[in-house]
Amino acid sequence: MKERKIPMRKDIVTGEMVPKNDLIRVVKTPDGQIELDPTSRANGRGAYISIDVEIAKLAKKKRVFDRTFETKLTDDFYDDLIAYVDHQQGRRELFGHAK
Repeated sequence: MKERKIPMRKDIVTGEMVPKNDLIRVVKTPDGQIELDPTSRANGRGAYISIDVEIAKLAKKKRVFDRTFETKLTDDFYDDLIAYVDHQQGRRELFGHAK
């Protein structure tokens, strides 16, 4: 049987190529809003971050999404991101690799 290709994306915090299923997409919508995209299907420019709380905290410290999307984001956005990543990381530990 033919092996399926695993889509890879770059984590913008670490710069590593990671399987897409191990990442969370953050999108800048056409109207300029920055939001989490749990479905990975929203219209707009996307950037990916690993499902790891320490990497999310580093993203907040370095203000990575401010530079990526060329806008000023509030600390609330980063706090929501850290909470979401923590939740997803906990789900993976409990239920395995499924979303």
